[in-house]
Amino acid sequence: MPDDAAAARAAAEEESAFSHPPVDPDISSAYGDHPDQVIDFYAPRSTAPDTPAPLVVVLHGGAWRARYDRTHITPFADYLARRGFAVANVEYRRGGEPPLLPGQNTGADAGTGDGATPLAGRWPETFDDVAAALDALPDLVRTALPEADPRRTVLTGHSAGGHLALWAAARHVLPADAPWRTAGPALLRGVVALAPIADFEVAEKLDVCGNASLQLLGGRDVFAERRPYADPALLLPTGIATTLVQGRADLVVPQAVAESYADAAAKAGEVAGLTLLEDVGHFPLIDPAADACAVVAEEIAQLAW
Repeated sequence: MPDDAAAARAAAEEESAFSHPPVDPDISSAYGDHPDQVIDFYAPRSTAPDTPAPLVVVLHGGAWRARYDRTHITPFADYLARRGFAVANVEYRRGGEPPLLPGQNTGADAGTGDGATPLAGRWPETFDDVAAALDALPDLVRTALPEADPRRTVLTGHSAGGHLALWAAARHVLPADAPWRTAGPALLRGVVALAPIADFEVAEKLDVCGNASLQLLGGRDVFAERRPYADPALLLPTGIATTLVQGRADLVVPQAVAESYADAAAKAGEVAGLTLLEDVGHFPLIDPAADACAVVAEEIAQLAW
């Protein structure tokens, strides 16, 4: 259990990250018929009109749970746009949840943890949507965001979204019978995964977000069977430049999860960069008011420009 000071700091970081008002996109485009199958686009704010801007694709976190949608990460998307990036903020279907009971935890780690109800995510719809969004993106960008240069695309995501970013970049190494498998690697400059749930085995041992990865895959009975189709730590090497940014003081997704992914990558013959930030928890990585967010933008820039 974290001490009182660590818990208080984590709470303050979360409050700061969620204190920014939502930022409306410049345009939104649907990639399917479901209301959650939509991408919000933000045009670059500081790039010359005749200079194509790198495209950053953002996948939000929230433990794949329905109560957390893309709205909370729109200030981060706007922050990147103000740094000269074109931004695509992707929504996807998440797990439904029963009403909270009096006194029940309302944080990102809430959940039954028993696998009986898939509170976190939907199998296979969450994966269907991320795959469909990435497949539709090139055509949507040409119409919605002509300022963007899809040849310089960086995929980023926070927490559960970090998992989805790593997974989306690894579709070409999915099992042969996976419906989301692609014939070759995505045309990406790289992936910057922010405090990602990157290793399901370690995440479950640490009870990350209340057994969220167990729920995402549909419960304990199918967890082992579905992991090879969903767990980034089992989908290596990808051949795509990958950097993980992780706060050492993260109480939501502990450092050990990112380290385990980096170790798995090394064993597979691939180097995954791991940037560890001292005295930083889970939420400063997407908080425009935090120094850690500037570090994230720089990591993205190193791959994109």
